[in-house]
Amino acid sequence: MKIASIDIGTNAIKSKIFRTTPASIEFIEGIRSPIRLGADVFKTGVLSKRKLNELIKTLKDYQINFIKNDIKMYEIVATSAFRDTQNSEEARRYVENEIEHPIRIISGLEEAKLIRFHPKAQSKNINAFVDVGGGSTEIYIYRDDQHIIQSFQLGAVRGMLGQNNTASYSSPIQIPGSWTGFNKEMGNNATYGDVNLGAKGDGTLWAWGDNEYGGLGLNNIVQYSSPVQIPGTDWGGSVITASQNSFAIKSNGTMWAIGGINYAGSLGINVSGPSVAAARSSPVQIP
Repeated sequence: MKIASIDIGTNAIKSKIFRTTPASIEFIEGIRSPIRLGADVFKTGVLSKRKLNELIKTLKDYQINFIKNDIKMYEIVATSAFRDTQNSEEARRYVENEIEHPIRIISGLEEAKLIRFHPKAQSKNINAFVDVGGGSTEIYIYRDDQHIIQSFQLGAVRGMLGQNNTASYSSPIQIPGSWTGFNKEMGNNATYGDVNLGAKGDGTLWAWGDNEYGGLGLNNIVQYSSPVQIPGTDWGGSVITASQNSFAIKSNGTMWAIGGINYAGSLGINVSGPSVAAARSSPVQIP
């Protein structure tokens, strides 16, 4: 018999399919969709209808895959993003009605406790596991037949507001400095996360937030929770981000792709190849 699970995480939605017998369980396949629900929750405090509809579409795609695999038994669990959002119950009911399947929102401590089912969790007298998620971090320690669990509000998607912390804010908070320009997100989805750019009056350009594909233009893929300067002092103040890509105009009128994933050539720099392979993590001039 085949069974499946869906994990509605803060950073991504994941589906896994298993084959089971009375004495074993075998992993068959997994699917990951980087919806990044936390980008809404940690900025505005709520899950938007747009994000929920994106989630619903993804879940329905998973359900179609379950039907193809003759799977009738599966469970859907949601974690940090659904725990922390102010419209948690409303969002859960909305999604459940659309997909016609219940969703269980679990606590951080339950997340940590579930680690005990890992095949190697209790293989030694002392073992420690750390699960770093998008919105929370769980720790499980097995020591002399004792289970120690803990959950912390620390995650990869938190810390994108430029405040040098991982707190969530529901009202405006000033980002240190004097700014003349700020990015605007384009399009109907921001599947890959939140890239933030800010221009100062002295011609400098600063970046912070998610940097999974180098969209901050800092020649790395490190996430920053406070503004970091992009080299140069001749940026004109016009900046924009679209999904995981970022762009800026210099004072001489030239347009630059600051960085990001080059899906379907979206950076405009005449580079072909797989989107991730063609990603850029430092500014490149657009002809």
